Amino acid sequence: MGFRQAYRLRLRRKRWRLRALRKRRELTSVVDRTGAIRRSDLLVCSTFRNENLRLPHFLDYYRQMGIGHFIMVDNGSTDGGLEYLSEQPDVSLWTTGASYKRARFGMDWLNWLLMRHGPGHWCLTVDPDELFVFPFCDTRPLRALTDWLDAGSIKSLSAMLLDMYPKGGESARPYQRGDDPLQIACWFDSGNYTIERNHKLGNLWIQGGPRARTFFPEEPYHAPALNKIPLVKWDRSCIYDNSTHALLPRGLNAVFDEWGGEKASGLLLHTKFLGTFAAKAAEEMARGQHYAASREYRAYATGGETAEPDLWCPWSETYINWRQLEILGLMSKGNWA
Repeated sequence: MGFRQAYRLRLRRKRWRLRALRKRRELTSVVDRTGAIRRSDLLVCSTFRNENLRLPHFLDYYRQMGIGHFIMVDNGSTDGGLEYLSEQPDVSLWTTGASYKRARFGMDWLNWLLMRHGPGHWCLTVDPDELFVFPFCDTRPLRALTDWLDAGSIKSLSAMLLDMYPKGGESARPYQRGDDPLQIACWFDSGNYTIERNHKLGNLWIQGGPRARTFFPEEPYHAPALNKIPLVKWDRSCIYDNSTHALLPRGLNAVFDEWGGEKASGLLLHTKFLGTFAAKAAEEMARGQHYAASREYRAYATGGETAEPDLWCPWSETYINWRQLEILGLMSKGNWA
């Protein structure tokens, strides 16, 4: 990378930091328990809207993983999720009615809160429908992974988004509040992915999976990006550049290859496709607050005009555990033994 490009990226990082500083005025604190955060705590950061059905399992899942505190932003929920989270002793909660789109799809808000409360902590930035899995997660807590990353001076960890779906359509089995969504959406595509390198930011750009083959069969390059870097040892120089797809400084995006082998990585099990999906997609398309004029949600609506789409196909795999995902080449333990 030349001097001119490095200078431009430094200016870009300053721009996002100033933007986050300005957007903090859109946030109103509902309950701030960040004073209880300990130096060793692992943090989850998330923004949400009308996810009350998912929130109990979301909190339980990450508590069992070893998360010490949740930093949450509510974007105008009307389903009781804000009231539920405000009563949780390990949650700090902010709310805003401002435009999700004009806040760079919520990242300006989260960048501000990460700048304020993240330095010195490992921070996991995820949506309520994303469940993080990592090597040995069935026998080791997340702290074991972050301690190993610290020992190797590794500051970030990648996790591809893996779309999970049921067999027979989203309404084949209703989702009840607090249920494990993986008991319903337990299928995934083991292949059908494309990878390109973004030379400007140094990250990989991954697309494909069931959304590409079902909703974007003619234009797979318009399918949602699946590459994410959700786990970061935050310091005052960090900022998310493009959702959680890329960070600045640029070196934080070097999360896949290393000399002599591949780096450890995780996966985000994406449980969007439950019985609640159709209503959620219709709401978000009407709001028009998502990327590229809500192109993704318009594709969902088109795909479901005549019948509810069934993402299952004869090549679908049933989820078992992280070892299965590593064998399939979707994640790696690297040299973590």
